[in-house]
Amino acid sequence: MTAPTARIASSADVARRLQPVVVGGDILAYSYVRELHRAYGIERTIVLATQDIKMLSSSRFTDYRLEPLIHDPEDLYDALERVAAQVRADDPDRVLLVLGCDDCHARMLSSGKLRLEAAGYTVPYIDFDLLDDITQKRRFYELCEQLDIPFPRTWYFDCGPDGPEELPVEEFPYPLIAKPSNSAQFQDATIARKRKIYEIDSAEELAQVWRDIRASDYVNELVLQDFVPGGDDAIRTLTTFSDASGDVRVVSGGVVCLQDHDPTALGNPLCIMGEREEEIIACAKRFLKEVGYRGFANFDIKLDERDGAFRFFEVNTRCGRNTYYLSLGGVNFVELIVREFLLGEAIDYREAYDPFVYSCVPRYVLDRSMENRARLQQAVAETAGGRADVQAPQTAHVLSERIERPLQLMAAARHEPLAVLHHHLGIRRHAHGGAGGVHVAHLHLVRQHRAQRRVGIREVSLLHQQRIKSDFLHGHSI
Repeated sequence: MTAPTARIASSADVARRLQPVVVGGDILAYSYVRELHRAYGIERTIVLATQDIKMLSSSRFTDYRLEPLIHDPEDLYDALERVAAQVRADDPDRVLLVLGCDDCHARMLSSGKLRLEAAGYTVPYIDFDLLDDITQKRRFYELCEQLDIPFPRTWYFDCGPDGPEELPVEEFPYPLIAKPSNSAQFQDATIARKRKIYEIDSAEELAQVWRDIRASDYVNELVLQDFVPGGDDAIRTLTTFSDASGDVRVVSGGVVCLQDHDPTALGNPLCIMGEREEEIIACAKRFLKEVGYRGFANFDIKLDERDGAFRFFEVNTRCGRNTYYLSLGGVNFVELIVREFLLGEAIDYREAYDPFVYSCVPRYVLDRSMENRARLQQAVAETAGGRADVQAPQTAHVLSERIERPLQLMAAARHEPLAVLHHHLGIRRHAHGGAGGVHVAHLHLVRQHRAQRRVGIREVSLLHQQRIKSDFLHGHSI
């Protein structure tokens, strides 16, 4: 593991010298851009994406570039090398930093680290041998067993040519969870009735899943696991940042109040409330120190109501898509990357648990979808500054400047005041924040209709990443 070295002399030079390049166009990409500006005043982050995602391409703080082939490693490296050559030609003093948004980005950036470093990039990801090792589910659980970290009872089956034609489906307890050992490879595979995670209730269902995967181009292992009972609020998320010695320097996490239940997005948190669990933190520290981890990691965990154990499911070797909650907890998450990998600074230990609720859906979705009403009451109380009534109707939407800006354009096109448009859409603004310094983040996904049609904004599935997204985050809006 490379020791910290300073590529930029001081934080005062970051705004002038740093050129960030973000690969991907999701919520995390927007969080990178936002926090780079908030921490260092970065006015221009280059974003490479396969599609035109308006929340990023319309931001004045991005240089948005469409690169439709960057899911392929060679095409990604070629695109990044072109960017590096152009940036260095314009200003040889620039320092390049590349940041990814997905498992596949982490794998490609890690695998191509030497090539990208030769092009001038700082690549804040662990070496590929370690990444590939610990992201294989079998190896992860072997390490958990070695380090006395709880995990679910697990079986493994080879999906390649050497694997069994059929599984002994009658021998397993149901319900079961089925998921790929290699998530990045599975993500790129073509599979009938594909899901991110399979919740399997019967032998017949498992047999069908196995046939679908065996007939596909996914050739790694399929992991079957004992189903850990409990609702969404039994799930925990933990984000850590470690230094070159493998010591955790910053940690934050919380309870997942609500997760996405779309089959292709199952497991993605929609609402997270900050909550500290010492047992989870201790387990993560043991794991990261053992493997010599540096940088950001994210753990998926679930509380097993049968024995009270927190069972670890996997480690993601990157920032999670919702890592902005660490900033809400009190530590700008992008600042950690810059300090460790570019400034070479020592980072004091900090637990980022300032009270927060991070939500990707509006309040009425929480009202309708959260089964644990006590948790809902707690989350709503924090967002409302202690004034909560889970039965009350949703009377206001939280808007940001990222929604207001297109609304202003729409109002102008219709030749009517913005307030009239707000009235037509049933929108009222309310103040951000609450008692006790609680930070709230609402990410609303909206569609902008054609100018010649009657304008409207409607909620769409969080899964639809091609839709226009907007945010209401603590501090100023981009």
